[in-house]
Amino acid sequence: MGIISFVGFTLLVAIIAYLSTRKTNEKSSDGYFLGGRSLTGPVIAGSLLLTNLSTEQIVGMNGVSFADGLPIIAYEVLAAIAMVFTAFILLPKYLKGGIATIPQFLENRYNKSTKTIVSLLFLLGYAISMLPTVLYSGALAINTMFDIPEALGMGPEQALWVTVWAIGIIGSVYAIFGGLKAVAVSDSINAVGLIVGGSLIPIFGLMYIGDGNVFTGLNTLTTELPEKFDIIGGPESSVPFWTLFTGMIIVNFYYWGTNQAIIQRALGAKNLKEGQKGLLIAAFLKILGPIIVVLPGIIAFYIFNGDIANADEAYPMLVKKVLPAAFIGFFAAVLFGAILSSFNSALNSSVTLFGLDFYKQYINKDASEVKIVKAGKIFGILLALFSMAIAPLLYGVQGGIFTYLQELNGTHSVPILAIIIVGVFSKKVTAKGANLAILFSVVTYLIALFVVRPISIENGTFFPHFLHLMGMIFVLALVIMFAVSAIKPRETDYVQEYTKQVDITNWKYLKPVGFIVCGLVVALYIYFAN
Repeated sequence: MGIISFVGFTLLVAIIAYLSTRKTNEKSSDGYFLGGRSLTGPVIAGSLLLTNLSTEQIVGMNGVSFADGLPIIAYEVLAAIAMVFTAFILLPKYLKGGIATIPQFLENRYNKSTKTIVSLLFLLGYAISMLPTVLYSGALAINTMFDIPEALGMGPEQALWVTVWAIGIIGSVYAIFGGLKAVAVSDSINAVGLIVGGSLIPIFGLMYIGDGNVFTGLNTLTTELPEKFDIIGGPESSVPFWTLFTGMIIVNFYYWGTNQAIIQRALGAKNLKEGQKGLLIAAFLKILGPIIVVLPGIIAFYIFNGDIANADEAYPMLVKKVLPAAFIGFFAAVLFGAILSSFNSALNSSVTLFGLDFYKQYINKDASEVKIVKAGKIFGILLALFSMAIAPLLYGVQGGIFTYLQELNGTHSVPILAIIIVGVFSKKVTAKGANLAILFSVVTYLIALFVVRPISIENGTFFPHFLHLMGMIFVLALVIMFAVSAIKPRETDYVQEYTKQVDITNWKYLKPVGFIVCGLVVALYIYFAN
């Protein structure tokens, strides 16, 4: 029965995605990369959530909450404020310029070299951190939950290779041959499934603790483990409280406002109103996200008495423990959809970046749109194969998969956010200032994290939390940009042109809904501050 429901739900998603994209012209770059600029608010919201919410979030964040409790919630709820900022400030600028990629915006604002450097950073980030991490965490979750190694008669690492390649091949078909609209439509359907399926885990977990009563279970959990529900993280916490005002802001504003894999959904909006609606719907739902990605980890800590050696296994073990057998197939399909979503979204964005920002610019300047799309697909296949080859090597990574991903992402998130924010708010900063700030940020961050930190740990000397480190480097990047631009300023101030590709009238409920979302985030922190 479980296998039938798994196959049935997975096929249903594929068929609906195919029927929804039949009339989209996938041979044009707008059609393939931006879904023909036809995406509506609910589709954008669903795709945003599913692109973000995958096994590295579900498994990784619940692993952190198992060990540390509620402070990890910052990655979820502060995302809502970042999405409000994007809807108010960044998206109007992006759609005004009619761009398909963030590097295109940077070329318009700075120059071609800035665009090339950032495109390369995005591609390296996807190839080395995001794609392999999604594949690894997804395969680990499925293998742990559904005893794949035992079913295949293999060891855990051998089975991991099989599952990684199976997920990678299916995800590649969606992303490379379907284009953005296929990705976005399948994401939206899976978003509903994930919210339903993901919500069942804490419900059944609380029922297990409360002998069939959810509220009794919740009361028992909060009474027995009050320290797990203190949202204010101490110095040794995974998210110390003061990092909310340094690196945590950077992580969220970069991810939801400038990360190509995420913002591409909003760039495909039919107009600014639909893009803003999509972002704000997703922002509201993001506040509810901890029910799925944080609470189960605390439930697992209670049920297993904190006795799990590898915290990343807390969530899959909880699923096996509390989910009735009848739901296993459906949840497997939903989880599979979440894994595919993050993988194929990042892969589709990589294809977009290569096709538009490298192939057309440097390899074949006179290429037709059909050739650009074809070149992007070939690159996507090679990138997918590379990711599938290195993903299993992450087995047993120190510190957990979620922390590994966040630390590695700092390499590109800090400089990219810095030059985009400055590019939006300043008309005078130069391309040379931006390029030097990028190079400084990348080199300094890598040296600090992978050379200085190990030495500090070995000698027992102080080293700041990596989120504070991101905040420091961000400030220094801003100083470099303004200092270089002051020494040799632009000849004329930058003025953005309106390409009139889509209507950029603001959604009439933008301000009230945006303020409500921000107010809910503040209220949440006040309520859980013990």
